[in-house]
Amino acid sequence: MAINHNCFIEFDSKRSLQEQVRSYLVTAILNGIFPAEQALPSCRKLSSQLGVSRNTVSLVYDSLLDDGYLISKPRSGYYLSEKYQKPSDTIDASLDHFESTDSDNAPDWSKRVKLQLGQYPRIVKPSHWSCYQYPFIFGQPSINDFPLAQWREATRKVTSDPHDHRWLCDKVDKDVDMLVEQIRTRVLPQRGIHAQSDEILITLGSQNALYLISTLLMNHQSRVGVENPGYKEANHIFNLSGAQLHPHQVDEQGLRFNEHSSLCDHFYVTPSHQAPTGVTMSDERRTQLLEMAKANDAVIIEDDYDAECNVEWNPKPALKANDKEGRVIYVSSFSKLLAPGLRLGYIVAPEELIYDLRILRRLMYRHAPSRVQMEVAHFIEQGYYDSFVRRFRENTRQRWKLINDAVLKYLPDCKRLAQSEQANSLWLQTPSHINSQRLASRAAQKGILIETGYSHFMTNTETESGCEALSEYDPNSYFRLGFHAIDKDLIAPGIKELSEVMKI
Repeated sequence: MAINHNCFIEFDSKRSLQEQVRSYLVTAILNGIFPAEQALPSCRKLSSQLGVSRNTVSLVYDSLLDDGYLISKPRSGYYLSEKYQKPSDTIDASLDHFESTDSDNAPDWSKRVKLQLGQYPRIVKPSHWSCYQYPFIFGQPSINDFPLAQWREATRKVTSDPHDHRWLCDKVDKDVDMLVEQIRTRVLPQRGIHAQSDEILITLGSQNALYLISTLLMNHQSRVGVENPGYKEANHIFNLSGAQLHPHQVDEQGLRFNEHSSLCDHFYVTPSHQAPTGVTMSDERRTQLLEMAKANDAVIIEDDYDAECNVEWNPKPALKANDKEGRVIYVSSFSKLLAPGLRLGYIVAPEELIYDLRILRRLMYRHAPSRVQMEVAHFIEQGYYDSFVRRFRENTRQRWKLINDAVLKYLPDCKRLAQSEQANSLWLQTPSHINSQRLASRAAQKGILIETGYSHFMTNTETESGCEALSEYDPNSYFRLGFHAIDKDLIAPGIKELSEVMKI
């Protein structure tokens, strides 16, 4: 007797019919929807219910047969394999047990959790940003610009060789040698950095690199000089290690030293394009920072988060390039340029520090996924990476000119800290009477997405007592405009619409 079961699937046009029918049936089998002793719906009946061809259903049934979910009985049909048979009374009992969990005797997790993470609010960036007509959001790529064909070729090289299964194996604490070598010989020299293989560690992005570094080097006695405004997630990570944060205000030359600078045993800086203002640290400030670190035996953490995104014709080399004493820990990532979803970054530091960081990483997650490492390595080795960087930079120059011209035309009263740098976003200050958070709210109603500057500033409660406060800045008067996620043709109209919102 066949199962009298009505099947329905809301099909997704982006997935194959066969894939979706299989997914539906596997889920139904695992959830015990089909009784153990009855045949599944025939190919004819199921295809009629779902509105697909009998051949599609037949292929799915055959694949489930091959994978051990089903068995076939001649002239009777397909049945559940014995290991997937669940008597209905067993299913009901398990559901009753699940629903009758005694919540009164459950652990009180609020008393067990040792870290008060609620003090580190999540950076709010809407997941539906692409639904906005004018998404001036920073950190999201232009999907149409991603080199999908070349990436597929790199993926094919990794997975198609039947004799090379390295990407399937556990490397314990080792990185993919090919990727380390490509970073060492092809990527780092572009930033003026020359390193040995044992001075490079692969991480799950820049933020993970900062977590590893802070966990290893910082405690409640550490004093970290940070930029203000700056990258708040880095501040949260350092604070989580117990470090005391000393904010340093930012001007047109980058991080500005103050009376607390000499007390810091660590500095965290983004000298190429300061996050979030886009300011490039001047040569004078770079020299001062290196000299101060030497004089006070401090360590500098350089976050070159958009290293390959630099579109200036003669970009300054990384701060690490002028590090003669090994005081600069260099952090960078492929995420900003290629795709945020890759979550692949790296640390460049003295060998002895990399040795300890590797042990710490092993205890956390052993190593970054080998397949992703190998794919990126092939992508670089085949020249696809360099080609994409050139196209990206040219595309960024075009986009930057469009948004720069539009801001000069439609938002002439908005001030800028970075006057000439072609960064990957614009950091603007509103006229004195306009609150950027209210502006963002009104703009969203018109289909315009902008990022308020408030979340990038430190509050007095986040700083070490007695540190420089926010005297020169009103956090509510700043906002940031990204320009990679928006269509080029919509940049100028979007800025014009934003100027109209400002008049409300």
